[in-house]
Amino acid sequence: MTKDIEIIDAHHHFWDLNQNYYPFLSDKIDLDFFLGNYESIRKNYLPIDYIKDSKNHNIIGTVHCEAEWNREDQVGETKWLEKLSKTNKYPNAIVSHAWFHKKNAEAVIAEQASFDIVKGIRSKPSIRFSRNAEEYNKDGSMQDPNWRAGLKLLEKYNLNYDLRVPCWHLEEALEIVRLIPNTKVIINHAGFPWDRSKEGMDFWRKGIKAISLEPNTFIKLSEFGVNGQDWNYYENANIIYELIDLFGPYRCMFASNFPVSSLKITFDNLFKNYKKIVENFSIDEKKALFSETAIKTYNIQQNMLNKKID
Repeated sequence: MTKDIEIIDAHHHFWDLNQNYYPFLSDKIDLDFFLGNYESIRKNYLPIDYIKDSKNHNIIGTVHCEAEWNREDQVGETKWLEKLSKTNKYPNAIVSHAWFHKKNAEAVIAEQASFDIVKGIRSKPSIRFSRNAEEYNKDGSMQDPNWRAGLKLLEKYNLNYDLRVPCWHLEEALEIVRLIPNTKVIINHAGFPWDRSKEGMDFWRKGIKAISLEPNTFIKLSEFGVNGQDWNYYENANIIYELIDLFGPYRCMFASNFPVSSLKITFDNLFKNYKKIVENFSIDEKKALFSETAIKTYNIQQNMLNKKID
């Protein structure tokens, strides 16, 4: 059952560097990138590449999350992805970008929402770059009144919010989750348990436990890579078990974060590991984790999926 289980990959990226501008991929390499040196992914990654990487697994659909396309043309990425979706198997849903704190926030959100394939928005708030840093730019942060006003617009346009912050901002994120109780908030990448020391994990655990108690929160079981070490099956399995215990399988969804995760693990090994980790779960729990939670959370219509015909 687990081997051929239907999968919605709830988080991945495509990019074409020949046609489009992604500053972190096209400009000088970011030495502070969370997984370290990422030179190997600074190349095109398109549906044909994804299909090759995922060929050993039954991927019936994917959710593309905005990939830091040129912020001067926020809707441009959506237009490009919609064209891709019409001529390829993927993507089947899109999480687009909008700056919440900018004056044109509503205009951009409204335009993104005009695409049927768009199901949510990811807008990364300004953050502290380490747990111990004290100062950071409050403009565009979760404390910025303009940012919060933009966030609240998502309910009007029936869009989810994909929340991507390091774990030292999770308790602060709890405030904004409570501001939008009627909007689904999807925590990206397991809340980033980057620091695997006891102190670091206790800190992550405190924040993720608090946010899991809010009924409008969901979580992506994805991106368990850590800078400076190999993909650790036993560490990551324990994190996944903790998250499933906190959120329940019906608010959790597996995702690849490809091609970024390829810095630490192949697609094939990643999903083999996921399947092994939950091999003793019930059939219904596995279906939720691998596809049904994502389908319901992102409201992916059945006619958008690539199911096998027996």
